[in-house]
Amino acid sequence: MTLAKHIGALSVIGCALLASQAARADEPFVNPEWANSAWYIGAGIGQSRANIDNERLTRSLSANGASLSSFKVDERELAYKLYVGKQLNRYFAVEAGFFDLGKFGFDATTSQNGRLVGEAGFRGVNMDLVGQLPLSERFSLLGRVGMNYAKASTHFSGNRLFAVTNPNPSERKLNAKAGLGLEFKFSEALALRAEVERYRVNDAVGNRGDVDLASMSLVYKLGRPAASRPVPVAPVEPAAPGVTPAPAIVQPAPAAPVAVSEKVSFAAEALFDFDKSVVKPEGKAALDDLLNKLQGMNTEVMVTVGHTDSVGSDAYNQKLSLRRAEAVKAYIVSKGVDTSRVYTEGKGESQPVADNKTAEGRAKNRRVTVEVVGTRSVNK
Repeated sequence: MTLAKHIGALSVIGCALLASQAARADEPFVNPEWANSAWYIGAGIGQSRANIDNERLTRSLSANGASLSSFKVDERELAYKLYVGKQLNRYFAVEAGFFDLGKFGFDATTSQNGRLVGEAGFRGVNMDLVGQLPLSERFSLLGRVGMNYAKASTHFSGNRLFAVTNPNPSERKLNAKAGLGLEFKFSEALALRAEVERYRVNDAVGNRGDVDLASMSLVYKLGRPAASRPVPVAPVEPAAPGVTPAPAIVQPAPAAPVAVSEKVSFAAEALFDFDKSVVKPEGKAALDDLLNKLQGMNTEVMVTVGHTDSVGSDAYNQKLSLRRAEAVKAYIVSKGVDTSRVYTEGKGESQPVADNKTAEGRAKNRRVTVEVVGTRSVNK
């Protein structure tokens, strides 16, 4: 497949993914556990630039008294990459990919009508560890380190072929690679990356150098949980003409709705590991028990509020309390509660219920409260 066909295929895939996710761009992120452990695929295109040492070739061309009259190089090329990755947690992922950095060449002439034309192409596979530093819910800084196993295919032509020992050499080498970038999430499933990467390569004629790739790529996470949908109610069929309908059954008067407000407080240690904001299995069980007790209530508003003790800075505690409140909301929403009815707050260390000077007091202050406002039907 030619590079043009690759680019066309990537463009079609990218447009389809963008179109499918456009309607979800404003949706809240309600599946953090899935997003932080999902498999994903990615594809990108960009501009590559080679920096191969040509000094040895220059010396060879100038041998036997000939002088180098011109040396033109083509160091830029269109490149692409395809990869699959696994999110390990919110901050790290591993990726395996295939890349084609393009072909780079030179055209050299010497006195005595000498000429040598060369072209080198690089493609291969890579394995990287990717670090992600969230700047906000949608933006993250990226950093990567890894190894690339590249095949260098080189071809020489012209009447100065004695300057090289083999007109069509190739070589496979394992080298390092690294990169930096920025990621923007359109949704929990789709993201756009802008990256700059450096591939260390060998050019098959004894030289080593670097190929830099500046690229844009789309990343799509697989297996997104389906949103809960209301169960459709079958319409009542009208009675056929001439058929006497069954006598109406007198229904009892509907139960009168009564306003209800319930507030439950959970110890942070019961919901989360230390300094974490991912709900533990024990915490999920506690929240399931709360949701079971709310069966039969017409929920109007649910508010999850995170609190911390006074250990650590105010800014850190504020962010931690909000992350924990949002994690509780995400789990409640995953159980079918309408996300528009659930609100979050982070109070940090500002509302202690006990003395932070003791371990017992600090434990009481590390908590998440869930307040539910709604109505229940009460039979008269």
